[in-house]
Amino acid sequence: MNKSVAPEIAIEFTLDGRPASALRGETVLQAARRAGLDIPRLCHHDDLTPAGNCRACVVEVDGERALAASCCRAVAPGMAVRTDSERATKARAMVVELLLSDAGATERHKPDSELASWSRRLGVRAGRLPARGPAYAAPDTSHAAIEVNLDACIQCTRCLRACRDVQGNDVIGLSLRGSHAMISFDAGDPLGGSSCVACGECVQACPTGALAPAAGAGRADIAKTVDSVCPYCGVGCQLTWHVGSDDAGAERIRFVTGRDGPANHKRLCVKGRYGFDYVHSPARLTVPLVRRDGVAKDPADIEAVKSGSKRLDELFREATWDEALALAADGLRRIRDGAADGFGSALAGFGSAKGSNEEAYLFQKLVRQVLHSSHVDHCTRLCHASSVAALLEGIGSGAVSNPVSDVAHAEVIFLIGANPVVNHPVAATWIKNAVDRGATLIVADPRRSALTRRAKWHLAFRPDTDVALLNALLHTIIDEGLVDEDFVARRVNGFDAVKAAVAEATPERMSEICGIDAGTLRAVARTFARSKASMILWGMGISQHVHGTDNARALIALSLISGQIGRPGTGLHPLRGQNNVQGASDAGLIPMMLPNYQRVSNDVARRQFEALWGVALDARSGLTVVEIMHAVDEGRIRGLYVEGENPAMSDPDVNHARAAMARLEHLVVQDIFATETAMLADVILPASAQPEKWGTYTNTDRLIQAGRPAVAPPGSAKQDLWVIEQIGRRLGADWRYWREEDGDGHAAAEAPVARVYEELRAVMDPLRGVPWERLSHEDAVVTPAASREAPGQAIVFVDRFPTADGKATLVPTQFRPGPERTDGDYPLILTTGRVLEHWHTGAMTRHSDVLDTITPQALATLHPDDASGLAVNDGATVELRSRHGVVYATARVSTEVQRGQVFIPFAFWEAAANKLTGSAVDEVAKIPGFKVTAVQVRASAPIP
Repeated sequence: MNKSVAPEIAIEFTLDGRPASALRGETVLQAARRAGLDIPRLCHHDDLTPAGNCRACVVEVDGERALAASCCRAVAPGMAVRTDSERATKARAMVVELLLSDAGATERHKPDSELASWSRRLGVRAGRLPARGPAYAAPDTSHAAIEVNLDACIQCTRCLRACRDVQGNDVIGLSLRGSHAMISFDAGDPLGGSSCVACGECVQACPTGALAPAAGAGRADIAKTVDSVCPYCGVGCQLTWHVGSDDAGAERIRFVTGRDGPANHKRLCVKGRYGFDYVHSPARLTVPLVRRDGVAKDPADIEAVKSGSKRLDELFREATWDEALALAADGLRRIRDGAADGFGSALAGFGSAKGSNEEAYLFQKLVRQVLHSSHVDHCTRLCHASSVAALLEGIGSGAVSNPVSDVAHAEVIFLIGANPVVNHPVAATWIKNAVDRGATLIVADPRRSALTRRAKWHLAFRPDTDVALLNALLHTIIDEGLVDEDFVARRVNGFDAVKAAVAEATPERMSEICGIDAGTLRAVARTFARSKASMILWGMGISQHVHGTDNARALIALSLISGQIGRPGTGLHPLRGQNNVQGASDAGLIPMMLPNYQRVSNDVARRQFEALWGVALDARSGLTVVEIMHAVDEGRIRGLYVEGENPAMSDPDVNHARAAMARLEHLVVQDIFATETAMLADVILPASAQPEKWGTYTNTDRLIQAGRPAVAPPGSAKQDLWVIEQIGRRLGADWRYWREEDGDGHAAAEAPVARVYEELRAVMDPLRGVPWERLSHEDAVVTPAASREAPGQAIVFVDRFPTADGKATLVPTQFRPGPERTDGDYPLILTTGRVLEHWHTGAMTRHSDVLDTITPQALATLHPDDASGLAVNDGATVELRSRHGVVYATARVSTEVQRGQVFIPFAFWEAAANKLTGSAVDEVAKIPGFKVTAVQVRASAPIP
């Protein structure tokens, strides 16, 4: 609805004897609130389906015998409603008194208890009625994140509706009847033993504290609240930090609530709501560290320190900031100035997708302008590089076409190679909601997921056969005349080449490769092409392959030949993994791209930045993260600056990566924890966590959002932007973003961030209409935004693609098996990925007590038939061995994986999954093939 246009007033009625009006479909409660009347209510919540079961909101309607629940009674023309009649007010007071007799003084669990608030406003006192039986008194503290206090429960069912209707998790129910009725979890399980995923939606909905943050966090004194954005996945949920103090008086985040942001509308997941305590971990880096004289870099020290058999201070000593910055800069200068070609080709930098847009921009500027190198990259190379490469090649933009929430307008949702319930939980809720409203969900993934039960088809294809499956769909659409010929004629190049490429890819032939029967492939293709709106979402199950670019090319073709793009409920959406992968890529943290995706080899673009930065830039594309590790191993890269990344865990074949980094002449690591990478450093610079600084972040929907500081960094840790600038100054850059009035880089300062942002905005067309003042005021703006008044384009490619002729270009693909093949020695296929509670390499979540308590160890998931054949029981220790390495993990036996497949998460240093994966990469995007590795599994003694 256009907010500038007043909605039509459709219904006239009488409210407390005065004329009133209501919008069509509005309830009495809604109309009364709009008229300024605040009717008591407890079971009602604006974000939940009305239930009308508490009766605290009853009103009297003339001519009706019974009182009506205003929360679910629609206004009718001519209706006469009394909210102030004696009968209605007495009834509401009695309801509140009855609830007080059951729940008592609920402020002991929730200081802002709604029941207590209404009882005060209505003048109701407890005590006249008998209390509820003692069965409700015992608290349930079995869950690490949520405590259950049924003595405060008023059975309003807000928790039930939040769980079922909002998050789609179906954990909470109302069991038994009459005076024995109570809220229950699954089949009467303790919350900690149930299937609860700890999204906390129930806690946020609960009016009394019957469900509350664990350990009494919800009862803490709160000194301030700070609105910001979640530091985890690419969904970009807005949230509020609630800040109090610890016993020593230091500020601490006590709990988190969801905000009504464009991407989440108050929803959060377990990481966003309960994973904040990493910020206050005693393991935080608080002072600069430098390697002790005579202590060699040894990859074996990583496990030694992590396991506690060696102390970090045996490898490093504390240093002042002046000493540490001087040592860091001097080592980089020595290597830079010794370059024979005039460029710092022996230096490289890894930036971070966890940091802000400003940090990404300034870091890549440091590498290019100051280190004179193009070797700068970040984790997108390990996540969605193939998606971006194919999208840039095909449609001229690496950005998503539609926001995730646009699935609400889709008739068909095609989800392939992604498990958003785990990786993007709030995005998954939009998919669940859409399916519950009638959308058709197609899940294409070798593994089962929580969304599979909602899918009409689960295409459990054989691993590494994505192209075969997709080409069969393309063949069917073309062969059966389902192509949107008008769209293709007007807006697509290369159709004939794709038609020829898939001519022989019949469903019957491709079925033999991918394992999905031909009839199902045809039915899926017809459903996708014939629908009024089909939307494709994919994840790293598509991109993290040696043929990842081909996978994405086929998805682009599927969307374009069907005309399923440029409209609500259609389009292409690669789900971004980290909170700022999109923004870091936009800002130029890519070796072959300057900011705004301008190639370094483009003379015009390069000269623009040479004029802006006042220095000649290398016209050669830099090396990618995997190529940099090989260059380090070969002695061509001798110095590396790593800011907020952890390649010692994230790179493929980490044994090789760790050995290579140990040979570096100079390694500088800037981070908030002593990561596996930091243990191989020469200098470690303690940095700031996301809740400790200003910054902007661009989510998977192209939504740029403002992050604000809630607490200060610990000890003498500094702001990342300040550290990057200090390194630059010591290497000769005349940078003045951070000024004397901004402080020494410990306290968060808005002004220097705004200065960097405005420089970035000057070279970023999508940010033209988003000055710092607008963003800090509005919190979130969809990009691109052409002017300060423009709302931003949520849906792009409506009329044309950002290419020279305005058309997209299809690129044909052919199925090719990857290099990792099973054989007698390595008979199983390993797939790596994430688990709900942990994120990326675990650098943050493994330091969250709540998250690590819920999921403390790596589990290797095996199909029951494979486990039986290997004599492996659930919970046993297994050895996983590939051609590249070996790890030990705990077996989990489940039909989530198919026969012949193993899954292991990559967040656990104790079972570092990337020890098993090889370094073969996609020839176009240079992304590793994490999703397919041949392994053997065998029963083992307890984990060494």
